[in-house]
Amino acid sequence: MNDHPRKVIKQRFLNSRIPFPWRGITGGLLLILSVAVLAVLAVNPLTYLELEPVFPIYITSLGGGLYLERAHIALLYGDPVVWGSALGAALLTLAASFLLLVRNTIAAIKGSPLSLYRKIVGWRNWLLAKVEYLQTESAKWKTTFNILKSPYSLLRTMGFSPQMAISFLVAGSAVGGGVVVNETVFAEKSFSRGDPGIYMAPIGIPIFSPEEFNTLRVDLGATSVGMITIENISLGTSYTGSTLPSGETNVVIVGGLPTVVSPAFTETYLEVGTLYIDRWRCETLTITNSEIHDLLIKGNASDGQSISAVAGTPRDRGINGGNRADDMVTTGGYYDQLKITSASSGVNGQVDVLKLTNLYSKGGGCVIDRVKAGTMEITLNEVGGDSDLATKAFTVATSVIYKSFTNDSNVEVSMAVPAVQ
Repeated sequence: MNDHPRKVIKQRFLNSRIPFPWRGITGGLLLILSVAVLAVLAVNPLTYLELEPVFPIYITSLGGGLYLERAHIALLYGDPVVWGSALGAALLTLAASFLLLVRNTIAAIKGSPLSLYRKIVGWRNWLLAKVEYLQTESAKWKTTFNILKSPYSLLRTMGFSPQMAISFLVAGSAVGGGVVVNETVFAEKSFSRGDPGIYMAPIGIPIFSPEEFNTLRVDLGATSVGMITIENISLGTSYTGSTLPSGETNVVIVGGLPTVVSPAFTETYLEVGTLYIDRWRCETLTITNSEIHDLLIKGNASDGQSISAVAGTPRDRGINGGNRADDMVTTGGYYDQLKITSASSGVNGQVDVLKLTNLYSKGGGCVIDRVKAGTMEITLNEVGGDSDLATKAFTVATSVIYKSFTNDSNVEVSMAVPAVQ
């Protein structure tokens, strides 16, 4: 159904594109004009004004003119049709002024909180954008700093003094453009991707990772780590074309390091809240020089076993301060060797949860040495490779001290050498 013409005109008037401030000004002027006209219609000014000398009035223009006498103005009050028409026009003008003023007032009332809200939202968005930008820049600088410091950290790990490490870096930068420049290549590699290299936990970018280097090594020092998870990896000579690093006889090494006279190194331990050794395939598995509060050895099959842990009073452990944002997780990969060690002289590495699951190895032994753990769970592993039960492939030495010990469902089974994958 079509709207009435007057309704359409009214709606068009209300929706007119008069700018917000001018709408109020226009309404005010129309209000003044309509009130003035109504006042003139209500009170005949000719009754009170002496205007005789003024009349008649001649208004001329090109090709014609206007002749106005007092009688013409008096006709406004004497003719009902003229007076009514003027009254109607004044009332319409008055109504229009009210509509404009009311609409302007409503818009102002609505617009004030809305405008304030929009400003607040704008400030909030600006602040969030700045925070996000600063966080991004902080992450970039953190990565850059880690890359820049990595050559120094590597030299310190190798046993060099701070003075000697700095000297080597200065000499290297003068000769070859700087070790630091070369390290920027390593920023493309990461622990989460499973790239081989030496990682200073909890940093997930390797400090050393040339193309020919295929060891996955995690060095723990003064900074505690929340969790390290490594699972579903192949090690040693378990895959086609693989070899052990020169001079190495072990495929997996987890724990601290012994004291060395030259270069000087003070003994370290790896402190762990909970250590999971689950579903490994090793030719030999040896655990020595460790203190475990709760030791669980369950469901393992080995080509000869010797479990000789000794009861003692090791304390329970939980590593505080590990930042879960720095958890290190990697799944899948082929490496010649896995090392997780406390590599800084005299400093015990700390990790709250160390989870090593489904490791398949060949060509060397798996060793856990110098570990202090709240809980160690050794479950569902297969150890052996010489088909001789007389030689003990799975050994828990008398240097392992426990407070609580569960030894359940571990069997001896003759096993051949692990197959090459």
